[in-house]
Amino acid sequence: MKTQRNTLRLLALTLLTLLLSATVSAQTLKLPPHEKVVLKNGLTLLLMEKHGVPIISISAIVKAGAAADPAGQEGLASITAGLLRKGTRNRTAQQFSTDLDYIGATFSAGAQDDYTAVNAEFLAKDLARGLELFSDALLHPIFPKDETDKLLAQSLDEIKTAKDSPGSVIFEYYKGYLLPNHPYGRPEGGTEISLKKIQRESVLKFYETHYAPGNMILAVAGDFNAGEMRKKIEQDLAVWSARQVSPSTIPAPEPAKGRRLLLVNKVDATQTYFAIGNLGTAVTDPDRVTTRVVNLLFGGQFTSMLNEALRVESGLTYGAESFFDAHKMPGPFAIFSYTRNETTTKAIDLALQVLDKLHKEGVSTEKLASAKTYIKGQFPPEIETSTQLASLIARNEFYGLTDDEVNQLEAKLDAVTPEMVRQAIQKHFPGDDLVFVLVGKASEISPAVKKYAPKQDSLDITEPGFWPPPAKN
Repeated sequence: MKTQRNTLRLLALTLLTLLLSATVSAQTLKLPPHEKVVLKNGLTLLLMEKHGVPIISISAIVKAGAAADPAGQEGLASITAGLLRKGTRNRTAQQFSTDLDYIGATFSAGAQDDYTAVNAEFLAKDLARGLELFSDALLHPIFPKDETDKLLAQSLDEIKTAKDSPGSVIFEYYKGYLLPNHPYGRPEGGTEISLKKIQRESVLKFYETHYAPGNMILAVAGDFNAGEMRKKIEQDLAVWSARQVSPSTIPAPEPAKGRRLLLVNKVDATQTYFAIGNLGTAVTDPDRVTTRVVNLLFGGQFTSMLNEALRVESGLTYGAESFFDAHKMPGPFAIFSYTRNETTTKAIDLALQVLDKLHKEGVSTEKLASAKTYIKGQFPPEIETSTQLASLIARNEFYGLTDDEVNQLEAKLDAVTPEMVRQAIQKHFPGDDLVFVLVGKASEISPAVKKYAPKQDSLDITEPGFWPPPAKN
């Protein structure tokens, strides 16, 4: 009888295993197919049909972002993007907003380091009106002086307000200190100094220099027929004449050598915010899947090594994380957290110990397996909506990536070995060469943090800009 029960259990387990295997196989990630065509005026058009929800999403990429800002006019790409909907040949800013609201549409634009993103979404039944609004903002902005001045003033106030919350600005200081002479070190939104140097003429010049059909990728995803959509877009954008545009080039940044520390004084701070790291990876780095797995375990989730040590076990902070800010060229890698003034060095010491442990011990096979499973489970919701899909295929096209970024993700995760993990840790996670940026009360923490780096720099958070500081007359 006991043998029979064991046999039945074995059969049940076998059937369960087969069912689970079938489920995993059925959940293999695949991007819906999409069409790519280059229009006569040079515009790259991507069309992905996604039926089931009557929504159409547009994601456009202008191949110039904050890294293309002229030196001294940081924030220009961001201001240009923000003004697209603030007045066109056909509508005032108020009329544009009213027309958007009438059909329940959305429109947004903003500059990142490598590119400017322009997005819109509306119901499929409002295709003609929605596409006309999108085209009007993209092709016919007039950048009214009053709207330009207003947005510049608002942006200036936002920077000043953000400095009241160190967590909102520490990464701007960190980028600038890590890459002081590189476009990736510039603040995307500008500074209190650079924004005052931007005039309407600067915005017009940036638009004329970079906004052209041959310098743009336009992705559309949603409930439509691809052939009909192509004809409609060709009609609406036919007036956008082709013209030559010099591509934005970004030099390869250099990683920091040795150790250096920047202390940003905030005289009323009761907590110290800190970022530690060095140069990270590019979007297209061959190790990107392995690095993603390792960083998830190191500082990319609540149960990560960093958060377990700094929050769960020691109670030094409410959160600790690590992240790669990857771009066309390698961008920053940072460990980030915050703690009370009196525990500043204790928290930083512990973060460094965790980083050292990663290098010496790596990650266990059990942790590696769990990270792979976690990513497989968390990624599908990131590519469910038409908005997500339009943004994804536009971004992949910009960086020269294929659908295999999604279609082969599970296979690439399964292929990650302990040896690949070891190599990725040594190559992409900093060791002795580290940049430290702290925002806190200098009078309380300055003497104690000197031990971290032979080179020390400082400034007050009330000083305009981030890093490098403005030249003093």
